[in-house]
Amino acid sequence: MTKSLTCDVVVVGAGMVGAASALYAVRAGLSVVLVDRGPVAGGTTGAGEGNLLVSDKEPGPELELALLSGRLWADLAAEAGVAGAVEYEAKGGVVVASAPEGLAALERFAVGQRPAGVEAVSVAAGELHDLEPCLAKGLAGGVLYPQDAQVMPTLAAAHLVRLARAAGAELRTGWTVTEVLRTAAGAVRGVRTSHGDVHAPAVVNAAGTWGGELAALAGVSLPVLPRRGFVLVTEPLPRRVRHKVYAADYVADVASDSAALQTSPVVEGTAAGPVLIGASRERVGFDRSFSLPVARALAAGATRLFPFLSEVRAMRSYLGFRPYLPDHLPAIGPDARVPGLFHACGHEGAGIGLATGTGHLIAQVLAEKAPDLDLAPFRPDRFPDPVTEEAP
Repeated sequence: MTKSLTCDVVVVGAGMVGAASALYAVRAGLSVVLVDRGPVAGGTTGAGEGNLLVSDKEPGPELELALLSGRLWADLAAEAGVAGAVEYEAKGGVVVASAPEGLAALERFAVGQRPAGVEAVSVAAGELHDLEPCLAKGLAGGVLYPQDAQVMPTLAAAHLVRLARAAGAELRTGWTVTEVLRTAAGAVRGVRTSHGDVHAPAVVNAAGTWGGELAALAGVSLPVLPRRGFVLVTEPLPRRVRHKVYAADYVADVASDSAALQTSPVVEGTAAGPVLIGASRERVGFDRSFSLPVARALAAGATRLFPFLSEVRAMRSYLGFRPYLPDHLPAIGPDARVPGLFHACGHEGAGIGLATGTGHLIAQVLAEKAPDLDLAPFRPDRFPDPVTEEAP
């Protein structure tokens, strides 16, 4: 067992959200220990595409968080060396429709977003190929979102952790949290891990898909469920996909509550050369089995958007589990049921993009400052406790 550590804040989970929470907390003047049972970015973050999106979010609290996060990502990228270290690309996104009715729905969606601060530029059918010369012909039109961007998620999480450590945070990987320590009055006093105790008056649950398990260690319920998704990775190519490009039905899939398989084509190039192809969503627990039908559906959707991909080899695929909450909003902020417990999880497929805003807001609350956004919609205790049957 390791000697006990003492700090102001323990952040549990070294994915993107945990990395950002640790970084902003230590920059707020707090002493921070970041713990994870595995390596940095070893969970959902390492299986993500790195999307920083406003294009798929309807007006409301998640869009406000996405806009805040986008500004913070841009600020981080402007710091010396950060943009290259995380492969930050402010390349914009293009959402396309194959039929006039789909285009009309896209336009209605964009009309609702613009008053919230989203740049959404209508693109006529004849202008699509000016943006994406390799797009399929015959599409009805689309909408350009200049604020959409991308990072390489594992590099970005590792770099945020590096920045946090440079500012004084401590990192402990391979430390499994086995208990949330509490006082006799019920308040948090730290965590017990496989390598010893970490004492702190605040614990941040940034455990992603396993956020419900960590909440349970503190004696509360948080209904986080895994939603599996696959990504195909092509061989390295010269840049032929300039933006993040996806079909209009992707937005509906993101908002769906269905547990069944859903696929909608999402295609984007990367700084390293490979093209990433998504997106699939299904609730199958933590089943890590490779699914050939899903891979085929992703490939078929991508080649419909970009016919040249039919001649390109897919080199590999990977899968991850998005931390899904029933109302599609993350849990962010203090848990009224356990003093000292804070949550920063449940971002589903948007955690990379929303991480900076989440970490910033968590740090503000930890430092007893008024948060820049109203955290009421993200209240961790907004879900009813599960009903348990009494024993006969």
